Amino acid sequence: MKRKISILPLAVFAALLFALNFYALSGVKVILDYSLTGVIFWSFLSVILLALVYSIFKMRDNGMDLLFKISTHAFLVFLASELVFIVFLLAGDIFSLVSGHRSFYWIEFSAALFLLTVIVFIYGMVRGKYAYRVIKHVLYFDDLPSNFDGFTITQISDVHAGSFNNPKAVQKGIDLIKQQKSDLFVFTGDLVNNKAEEIKPWIDVFKQVKAPYGQFSILGNHDYGDYVKWPTETEKSQNLDQLKAYHAELGYRLLLDEHVEIHKDGQKIILAGVENWGVGFGERGDLKKSLANTNADDFKVLLSHDPTHWQAEVTKFASKIHLTLSGHTHGMQFGLEAFGIKWSPVKYRYAHWAGITSENGRFLNINRGFGFLGFSGRVGIWPEITVIELKRTAGIS
Repeated sequence: MKRKISILPLAVFAALLFALNFYALSGVKVILDYSLTGVIFWSFLSVILLALVYSIFKMRDNGMDLLFKISTHAFLVFLASELVFIVFLLAGDIFSLVSGHRSFYWIEFSAALFLLTVIVFIYGMVRGKYAYRVIKHVLYFDDLPSNFDGFTITQISDVHAGSFNNPKAVQKGIDLIKQQKSDLFVFTGDLVNNKAEEIKPWIDVFKQVKAPYGQFSILGNHDYGDYVKWPTETEKSQNLDQLKAYHAELGYRLLLDEHVEIHKDGQKIILAGVENWGVGFGERGDLKKSLANTNADDFKVLLSHDPTHWQAEVTKFASKIHLTLSGHTHGMQFGLEAFGIKWSPVKYRYAHWAGITSENGRFLNINRGFGFLGFSGRVGIWPEITVIELKRTAGIS
């Protein structure tokens, strides 16, 4: 069944886009006062938009092909840079209401910021998407089994292997994971963009990751092949089966609405994993099933790809789940985390979109992702390797 497309939002977006570009062009003409300036400007924009619209409509058949990648990236970089230009142009125009004329030098400054933004995005596409960061958290629990005091977990998420194009850079990320020497390694979903075959060239790279207490994984929304057209449902099902086999080949124990017991010196914790459950992204996972035959007082760690699952079910679950590890948001691969500022456009979709949060003694960590999708880059939100150390609250015997 084809999804109906609402015309009104598209019309509003088109009108807004036209208005923004009409205003931007008024500033461009101040510093580039040539007869063909307007023609070149609108022609350039039209080519980008036509290519973008065409590639989006053909995505179900062609996937994220070269035209899709070029058109989406050209549009994104141009729009983001143009918005910076417009914000400063508008500030100058407001001031000009007082001074009585537009400042040529201020418009030049705004244009320079436009170019700087383009450069920043190019950096994100060339280097930023592989600029791996290790982020460490120490979490305290009253009821952590004493033998697990200081137990470490390395988490990565959202590999999206089909997007990688630089083996040497990816290997640097793997080397960083290995250097952490954590007790346990977990992967929280989206191994591929759409098809199992995407991970095949990278199996020897990712299988290097080993941990004393094992390597565990779950599926994310992209792993089910829902975003491309399959000739038959059988082929789609076979693709998922092949992906599950690749998890095993990587040395990852794939948790599908189930749990395992992690034992250490006569004590244990529960590690559970659910299939993807996310608001707007399919509610496949069965939390109750994943924790069947566990006890209320067991210390539990849950792998669940989509963080909306934590708010919708995990925080309300009868048996306490101490720590949930998620991914999915990517931090939108764009934002600012510096100078005490933590901002990304993804905050308007997810109230908590990266890092640690807690509610009623139940913790959630959202990994910013190891790979990238859609936008082949990262600006300000760098690829993440999370290391979490579990600590027993002092004074509890």
